[in-house]
Amino acid sequence: MRNLGYTIKYAIQRILLMLLTLLIITLICFVLIRMLPLKELPIGDPHTDVILAQREAFGYNKPYLVQFGIFLKNIFTRFDWGISDQLYFGQNVADIFLSKLPATMLVNVYSIVLSIPFGIILGIVAALKKNSWIDHTISTLTMVIISVPSFVYAFLIQYFLCFKLGWFPLLMKDGTDYFTWPMFRSMLPAVMSLSFGVIAGFTRVTRAELTEVLTNDFMLLARTKGLTKMQATVRHALKNCMVVILPSILSEFIGIMSGSLIIEKIFSVPGVGGLYLNSINALDYNMFLLLTVFYTVIGLLAGVVFDISYGFIDPRIRMGSKK
Repeated sequence: MRNLGYTIKYAIQRILLMLLTLLIITLICFVLIRMLPLKELPIGDPHTDVILAQREAFGYNKPYLVQFGIFLKNIFTRFDWGISDQLYFGQNVADIFLSKLPATMLVNVYSIVLSIPFGIILGIVAALKKNSWIDHTISTLTMVIISVPSFVYAFLIQYFLCFKLGWFPLLMKDGTDYFTWPMFRSMLPAVMSLSFGVIAGFTRVTRAELTEVLTNDFMLLARTKGLTKMQATVRHALKNCMVVILPSILSEFIGIMSGSLIIEKIFSVPGVGGLYLNSINALDYNMFLLLTVFYTVIGLLAGVVFDISYGFIDPRIRMGSKK
């Protein structure tokens, strides 16, 4: 119970620090964006009056700190992030964001689900076959895959699997029927492109942790009690490795979303990644600010989840304790 109290206290401290960091980053981005010149609106369009009225309501002619206060008030009271004045002229940016979010979530969820078993199994094999040709092969491929950006795999998959072999469509299918076979099949190229680096990461972490655990004294004790090498590995070694592997899974599940921007653009995934890049090109400031805050939350949350999860996974770790 005392350890749980330390963990909860530490979690609260980390979350408060994350919120403070998020507030500071949001303020900086907000001020920098409001300092940029506004693009001219088309004359005579019915949405122009709506956008001008909202700019007035958001206090565009007031000091930046006052504008930021109005901005926060609208978010917390109505979840109102403003209106898109370039990409989706006159539409609410929060509604557009929420409509694009499922595609991004599914691509990233499929990627992490595919990566976990492959990465852990390869890491276990490499650790059990330490210093053999199998270990050297897996370790070399792991370093090569980690070193290559994910968009390189995207182009290779598009060329060989989509264009040459014709196994998959070049681009993701339009529509919102996310749980149908044609949609899943069209997602697979993007999913595989994201999975290569994640599989290599899990392989490296699993191999490093399992190799260290296998050399501990308690593993020798387990073998002297009559357990085979496989039984000792499954019952004792892997259990200890999970202290490091599980937090990495949780953080990777959140953090992988920040790396899917270019992949979504390459495969025309109708998600928030492509929307983010389009908002930058179109100078759609409200859309850009919402997505910047979203990806900032993703990055901060990944670190917090990674740290806090240690205390819940292994009760021996006293998070926040001074001893």
